[in-house]
Amino acid sequence: MCAMWRLQVTLCTLSVLSLSSAGESKARSCSEVRQAYSAKGFSLFHVPHQEVSGEHLRVCPKGYTCCTSEMEDKLSQQSKQEFEIMVEESSHNMRTTFISRHKKFDEFFLELLDNSEKSLNSMFIKTYGKLYMQNSEVFQDLFTELKRYYTGGNVNLEEMLNDFWSRLLERMFQLLNSQYHFTDDYLECVTKYTDQLKPFGDVPRKLKAQVTRAFIAARTFVQGLMVGREVANRVAKVNVVPACVKALTQMLYCPYCRGMPELKPCHNYCYNVMRGCLANQEDLDAEWNLFIDAMLLVADRLVGPSDIEAVIVPIDIKISEAIMTMQDNSMQVSAKVFQGCGQPKVSAIGRSARGISDVFSSRFRPFTPEQRPTTAAGTSLDRLRAVWKTMQHSVIDIKEKLKESKRFWSKLPDDICAEGKLTESDEEQCWNSHTKGRYFPEVVKGGLTNQVDNPEVILDITRPDTLIRQQIMTLRVMTNKLKNAYNGNDISFQDSSDEGSSSGSGSGCSDGCTTEFVFVGTEAPVIGADRSDERAAAAAGGKSLSCGPSIMLVMAALTLPLWAAQTQWR
Repeated sequence: MCAMWRLQVTLCTLSVLSLSSAGESKARSCSEVRQAYSAKGFSLFHVPHQEVSGEHLRVCPKGYTCCTSEMEDKLSQQSKQEFEIMVEESSHNMRTTFISRHKKFDEFFLELLDNSEKSLNSMFIKTYGKLYMQNSEVFQDLFTELKRYYTGGNVNLEEMLNDFWSRLLERMFQLLNSQYHFTDDYLECVTKYTDQLKPFGDVPRKLKAQVTRAFIAARTFVQGLMVGREVANRVAKVNVVPACVKALTQMLYCPYCRGMPELKPCHNYCYNVMRGCLANQEDLDAEWNLFIDAMLLVADRLVGPSDIEAVIVPIDIKISEAIMTMQDNSMQVSAKVFQGCGQPKVSAIGRSARGISDVFSSRFRPFTPEQRPTTAAGTSLDRLRAVWKTMQHSVIDIKEKLKESKRFWSKLPDDICAEGKLTESDEEQCWNSHTKGRYFPEVVKGGLTNQVDNPEVILDITRPDTLIRQQIMTLRVMTNKLKNAYNGNDISFQDSSDEGSSSGSGSGCSDGCTTEFVFVGTEAPVIGADRSDERAAAAAGGKSLSCGPSIMLVMAALTLPLWAAQTQWR
């Protein structure tokens, strides 16, 4: 009996000693945590030297810990900041692509316009002198309106091109019949017969169809680049909700509290946390992909044939034919106009005026392709070709970058949780939210509604992020514009001034400006109806101008007056 009692006492003593020894072993040193915590730039004032009881912790496990409440709060803030940086850095290349490519494309396109206008002005002053200077506003207004259209101005491109040809007809009609005096009312009557007489042949309608498609594509494309940039910038600035902050802290810094600061999270664990924190961003992905597909379609419109000569040469010939058609048929055109609008009065300086008309006609001689000027005009064309080739390479580069950005938002959790970068590849030697070991829960699917099954981030799936929903709508509207542009349909940009090109001041014209060539009166609807017939005819028009809608056709519009000067006004 006594022996039994002694055995019990011995066992109790050993148990007490064992418990005491275990308690002492649990109170491990926090030196590694102190070192890692200090490396983050934090003060060591609140960091214990040995583990303490963790009942005070709100986020991390409550066992023995190296974290105080103050440390946990700071580590929560650090987790939020690091997550924001992760998203910013992961999206940096994609966002930079939109910024830089938008800037380059915009610069190249405006350079095409500027070089063409300068070349035209220089050529016409040298070759046609005072007569050009007296009529130069026709071409200056054309370039002003083209720039204003491209930079998002409220310009009806088709009507503007129609008005350009009408104004050119008025000037040529006066110069070819300079022995007469024409009033403004008479000249307005002349324009009413444009569709019946077709003084320039079929060239205006064909060029209008091609140039319109090219400019619509260019303007919408640069608009798309800017919208993509703005959406990416806004979405990359994540709204980190409290549930996400808690999950990030558990994943990134609770290992510190457990005395294992070097332990990285398990890959699938990281995936679930990021799926929860980026649920709204992943909801953007479907609309983003549709937007990228539409951008690629319009980019195909811009590249077109690779040889610029294959487009410039036939357009040059057609413009020459248009000018010559006006000359060759000037007698018949004048007779029909006189018949419909009345016989004009002979000018008091008719004899002198006829001299000007003769000079005008003598300078309208076409060059054959082999006779094109190779001096100043040729140099200007070389510059335009160089700009175009650079621009063409830029569009090809943009296409490749756009393709790379598809599915970006749904792949973002993968990019952030890359093994070796943030997570541990060894599934047994990683942090699983409470200790070192394998992470067993399944990875949830992306998107807000799927987070109902997320074990790491508890979200209210009935309350989507308002900013993200706004960006989804922005992409949807832009995608619709792009699809319309691909089909050659113009879309009004007057309600998206905040989304306009960064070079929106290119026109130099305020909203109060008026254009000299807007028709006033009851004839305007008639002209509009007649021009729609021209658009219908243009769709079926001519094989020599049947190149697919390409940005090179923009060159035709830009160099239209220049080539007319080179080939005719001599």
